Amino acid sequence: MTHRMPRLTRLFTAIGFAALLGATVLSASVAHAQSNYPARPIRVIVPFAAGGVADITIRIVAESLGNKMGQRFIVENMPGAGGVAAARAVTSSTPDGYTLALLSNGTAVSVPLFKSLPFDPVKDFAPISSIGFFDFVVGTNAESPYKTLPDLIKFARENPGKLNVGTISVGSTQNLSAALLKSSAGIDFQIVPYRGTPEVIVGLLRKDIDVMIDNYVGVKSALQDGKLTPVATTGDARSVILKDVPTVAEGGVKGYDVVSWNALFAPAATPPEVIAKLNAGLREVLAMPDVKQKLLDLGIEARAGSPEELKARLVDDIAKWAKVIEQAGIPKQ
Repeated sequence: MTHRMPRLTRLFTAIGFAALLGATVLSASVAHAQSNYPARPIRVIVPFAAGGVADITIRIVAESLGNKMGQRFIVENMPGAGGVAAARAVTSSTPDGYTLALLSNGTAVSVPLFKSLPFDPVKDFAPISSIGFFDFVVGTNAESPYKTLPDLIKFARENPGKLNVGTISVGSTQNLSAALLKSSAGIDFQIVPYRGTPEVIVGLLRKDIDVMIDNYVGVKSALQDGKLTPVATTGDARSVILKDVPTVAEGGVKGYDVVSWNALFAPAATPPEVIAKLNAGLREVLAMPDVKQKLLDLGIEARAGSPEELKARLVDDIAKWAKVIEQAGIPKQ
């Protein structure tokens, strides 16, 4: 017995040393991988179809970010209700910074809009940085007698339910912007949903609707052709593009503020060092004059921010749109 104990002691000591060495090597390997990040191309999953504002935005940013960080950022489109397919692709990936997600105000809307989502955007994602912010345009047919937002509000108050406001699909930010306008202004009007922006514009030009609410790039052509009159924009400050157009709040609806956004997220548990590198890269890219101008042409104000600011925005917007959806009586999808 006295001869066996030292052997066991040596054996346990050897095992402990091997485990410690393995842990040290693994830790050093992870640290090395993080310091060399990115060492290969990075996927950015987008929950929208190609060609939309979010898709064009991230492609502009991804090209410059790739040049800055020395690796390609490959944009993959995974459209679908609630962004479920895109979210699953990201949350099921290794949290190493090589699979990222573009989330938006639409993600915040999805939380209260759907009965259940197989992901929690607050808990399952690590915020990196905002990319851009944009408001919406409230517009009328150029031949319409309503040239200002007060004109529209006056008509709606005097003729409850007779004003028709067109937006894209129920539950979209544009659609909820109309619902918020209805409750904030204390007026009654019909919200008419269409499949897409082109159909909304046709409805306005045919005078099937009196007003439309959509993003700048969607109505840009109609504005330039003089077919649409912008009567208000939805942000808390005047649009970076339509500087002469008053906000909805300036038009008499105090406290009204709708600004949509796009931002970059990683899976939860992504190393802080990786998040910091991506945040720093985005800050530099979004400050570049050519990138800022390309996004401005889309009506988007390029603006980076801290992960903490982005998380707070997401949480606040989930609460905000939950209240709007409840007040509007929109059934859960």
